[in-house]
Parts: sequence; structure tokens; C-alpha cells
Amino acid sequence: MNKFTFLLAVLISAGLWQPEEARASGFIDDSDGMLDMSQYLSENRYGFLPVPVVITEPAVGYGGGLFGLFLHDTEDSRRAKNRPDGRPIPPAVSAFGGGATQNGTWFVGGGHRHTWNNDSIRYLVGLGYANVNIDIYSGDIAGFENGKGISTQTKGYGGMQKLLFRVADTPFFLGGSQFYANMKISADNKLINRTFQRVLGEESSTSGVGLLMEYDTTDNFFYPRSGLSVTGEYQFYSNFLGGDYRYNMLTIDGKYFQPLGADFTLALAGNYQSLSNADSHLPPMARPYIYLRGISRYRYQGDYVGTVQTQLEWQMTPRWVLQGFVGAGSAANNVDELYQTTEVAWGGGFRYLIAREFGLHTGIDVAFSDDEQAVYFNVGAGL
Repeated sequence: MNKFTFLLAVLISAGLWQPEEARASGFIDDSDGMLDMSQYLSENRYGFLPVPVVITEPAVGYGGGLFGLFLHDTEDSRRAKNRPDGRPIPPAVSAFGGGATQNGTWFVGGGHRHTWNNDSIRYLVGLGYANVNIDIYSGDIAGFENGKGISTQTKGYGGMQKLLFRVADTPFFLGGSQFYANMKISADNKLINRTFQRVLGEESSTSGVGLLMEYDTTDNFFYPRSGLSVTGEYQFYSNFLGGDYRYNMLTIDGKYFQPLGADFTLALAGNYQSLSNADSHLPPMARPYIYLRGISRYRYQGDYVGTVQTQLEWQMTPRWVLQGFVGAGSAANNVDELYQTTEVAWGGGFRYLIAREFGLHTGIDVAFSDDEQAVYFNVGAGL
């Protein structure tokens, strides 16, 4: 539960804000008398869910920020809440905000996701600007060796968009993607910084297009309880597209949700990334990395990366969910070396159903690995 919804709950329980006032404001669900923002989000044109960004990411240090999550009732969703196959039509979603951390990292950005024609067309777009101070542990420039981190600064702007079309009336989608970023990269180490400037230049751009395929039978966009979602994307980065680097990136991402009786759900997730046909030198953050709760981003990088996760969710009450998770990941420069060494992370958390009409859950995860720990404020399952 984020700070805003927690504050509302405290005010109601303390009698400082009467349930009648909360109900009149659209924050109480008449079906169970619990805090719920469905009416507020769907009927208030400027209504949004404030999502605090409490950052404990080991890679950038402690910090925070705020994003506003807007749920737009589309014309399709007003006419029919469900597709002919019974699955709900996701609303259009927008998010805007920013944040900063103690090591000088800061960012602003936003995005929008929209569907048309009974979820037959899906579109996603995002834009942002960031100044990121982060330690990089691997790369193809001298200085990345023996597991020693190099303090780097990357600042610049970028954007991405994805467009998918449903194949007939099946769960398959086909489409394409585009990515562009312009950045300046530097390092605290003067020798490595001079190498960056000589090899990567004062300023550089990355530009690519991709082919997308998706299979989706999940029962809810925000917090699935059943179904399978698999996405495959092959991206081509090239000078021809206006970038300064050439490489290809394959990403396969899958999530499976299996109900276990009435109160439990087992979630399984896997991710595989590979980099190929690359120039001799790439920006440090271009390479794939292990992304698991409890492990610093960009801590473990390689040309080949694989992760697996499992999460058990317990529906304690109609509103509250308790979940525990464990994951393992590996990064290597050769595919044959993948999973010769493995990093493991684990943890637990909870979710509160803050908008029943949309199936929107928000909550907190606490995650650990061998040398790190972090707290995450999440919207959705967190996988």
C-alpha cells in the first residue's frame, strides 16, 4: 500500500475522516466497506493513484520520488468490460513523475499504454531524461576486471514505443518496436574517463528497431491470477537508423500463473537475453544484466543473461495478498558458460487491492541476496 492510501486508511480508522465522507469522495467500496479508488479513478477526469518511489536500489543508493498513475476508461471498456473470450479489456494507462537518490542520480519521465478494438491493438510509448550515477562491473574497455566496479555517470534522454496487432481472435500478437537514446558517459577514474571519450566520444546515440511477438492468456493486466504471457523481441541497432553503435539484442520473457485452490497462486517467470553482432566497443549500460529484486542493476552483466523466478501468493482476505519469492540469475560472455555461476535473491511482501474494478494491487517487497538488501514499492505482482 502506498503512503497516500495508508494515510487514508489511518484517517478513517482514527475517525478523523468519516466513512460517509470517504464514500462520498469515491474512496470506499460499497460492496465491502473497504478503501478502494476504482470510482475515483474512473469517474474523476484528473483522478490518479499517487505511487511513491522509495528507492533502496543498491546500485544508486537511497532516494525517492513520486509518480502519478492515471487509469482512463476507454470507449471500449465502457461498452464492454470483457472481451468475447471473457478476459477483461485493460484500461488505457498513463504514468508521469520522477525521483532522485543520495548519490546524485535523478530522473523524470512518463509513459502511456492504450488498446483499441476490444484489445486487438496494443500500443506503448515512454519518454524520459535521466542523470544516472552507477557502478559498472563489466565491459569491453580496460578497467573492468576482477569484479571491480567503475563509477560512471550517464546522462541523457530517450524514448521507446511498441505496437502490437492481435492475430485474428487468438492470444497471439505481432508487431514492432523502436528505441532511441542520446547520452553522455563519463567515469570518476580519469584514465578510464579519457578512454571513454576516445572510444565512445563526448556524446553518442543508440537507435534501434525490433520485431515483436507476444502470446497472452492472462486474466488481468495489473495482477494476473491465471494464464500465460510470453514475449519475444529481436532488436536491431544500427548506424543506418541514426545511432553510433551496431548490435542485435534478443529478449525472451515469460510469466505463468497457476491457481492452487481458492487462496493460493503459484507464479513462475523466466527471462533470457543475448547480445550478438556487436561493435568492438559499446556503452557500459548497453549489455544485458541480471534483473532480480534484491540484486543491484548492472551488477552482473554479460553477452548472455538468464533468470528464473518463482513466487507464491496467499490471498489472506479479498483485499490483502501475502507473497514470497525466490529467483536465480546468471550472466556470461559465452552461452556455454551460462549458469556456471549463479546469483540468488529472495524475499517477501504484500499487496492491497486498491482498485477492485481494475484488479489493481499495490504494496511493498523486501528482497535479499548474499551481499545486498532492498525495499521496493510495487504496483502489480513485481515479477
